Amino acid sequence: MPYFDAASSAPLHPVARQALLAALDEGWADPARLYREGRRARLLLDAARETAAEAVGCRPDELVFTPSGTRALHDGIAGALAGRRRVGRHLIVSAVEHSAVLHAAAAHESGGGTVAEVAVDRAGRVAPGAYATALRDAPGPTALACLQSANHEVGTEQPVAEVAQECRAADVPLLVDAAQSLGWGPVAGDWSLLTASAHKWGGPAGVGLLAVRKGVRFAAHSPADERESGRAPGFENLPAIVAAAASLRAVRQEAAAEAARLRELVDRIRAGVPELVPDVEVVGDPVRRLPHLVTFSCLYVDGETLLHELDRVGFSVSSGSSCTSSTLTPSHVLRAMGVLSEGNVRVSLPAGTAAADVERFLDVLPGVVGEVRERLGAPVSASTSASVADVPELVVDSLGKRCPLPVIELAKVIGDVPVGGVVTVLADDEAARLDIPAWCAMRGHDYLGERPAEGGTAYRVRRK
Repeated sequence: MPYFDAASSAPLHPVARQALLAALDEGWADPARLYREGRRARLLLDAARETAAEAVGCRPDELVFTPSGTRALHDGIAGALAGRRRVGRHLIVSAVEHSAVLHAAAAHESGGGTVAEVAVDRAGRVAPGAYATALRDAPGPTALACLQSANHEVGTEQPVAEVAQECRAADVPLLVDAAQSLGWGPVAGDWSLLTASAHKWGGPAGVGLLAVRKGVRFAAHSPADERESGRAPGFENLPAIVAAAASLRAVRQEAAAEAARLRELVDRIRAGVPELVPDVEVVGDPVRRLPHLVTFSCLYVDGETLLHELDRVGFSVSSGSSCTSSTLTPSHVLRAMGVLSEGNVRVSLPAGTAAADVERFLDVLPGVVGEVRERLGAPVSASTSASVADVPELVVDSLGKRCPLPVIELAKVIGDVPVGGVVTVLADDEAARLDIPAWCAMRGHDYLGERPAEGGTAYRVRRK
């Protein structure tokens, strides 16, 4: 069964498995102790730190291991903010950061700090100079800026080196979330803090990395602890740390060849899906992106059902769609990009993915999408012939109906008004705020905006 969700968690690398088993036998003792077993454990821990630091591009004494990538982000943000509290309490993040960063930002704001979000373009990328502008327009001195190296949902790579230069000019540290990219290569630029997560590159879960450059003001927010420079308290999971470092070195050695191979497979999906499935939007930067990840959204599709049906035919994929059981609002990433969210599919290929599996995915996808659309009563064809019906404006009541039904009902009736006529969709589903304008952009109609309506929101569309 092809597993196409490596961006969530990559399969355990064979080197990680070997290192984990070996370290379970050799690295069970306390590395803080001076007896023979403790010294052996300390040697393993020091070697793992050196290996990870080399991959990150920092000094070994600048890097600590944390219990997860999320913990690394939370501790990194909190520590940098605490260390620079006398400088200021303003935090800058991009609108498409991982939810762990946004949760940390919300906690900072609830504690009296201020937060600014930097917008992205339709490809999910921050514009050159955007952080410089945010730094200049900040309500007070900025303590910290955060920017991911590459997006976890759409794969778009961010201009980290340029942003780091902007932050350096303003004497503001930049924290980079490198969870999705570190396995493919080091992060360029003069960053100040960096975090990553081992299970993203094929290491074991439960190991994160936090690098803090020398000279960066940092105050650990946890009670003092003698382990991991006081920045990650608690007994180190040494076998997992050893496996994480060993697998990071292994995937880096394979990265160039595997990236080229997977990029070809992803290009096949990016080109093939719009040709095979009507009314699909491929999202994310087509060039400056991770080599193994592609995301697309399908009109008139229930995202949860689509994922279940793909799983039923043997494909494990992920989604940033609002149409899933876990959320009733669109992905914050897709919303910030202003792209279609309904029927969203993220394909992220693990190392070793066979070309035959990608071809089979392309073979089954049109039928699966077609079946889901038929089940929901979606239009058979997106094209509609002009109607001569003298209906200047038509109101569609979709209150109480969830994505993608408001868009499906809009598509069904758009042909019932003449060119220049208006359809008003009443909806209370939050996803409609994103999906109706995106549908208009895809189908070439004019989106006239929204206004409050009894029980929900009225979205107005002019037929062209």
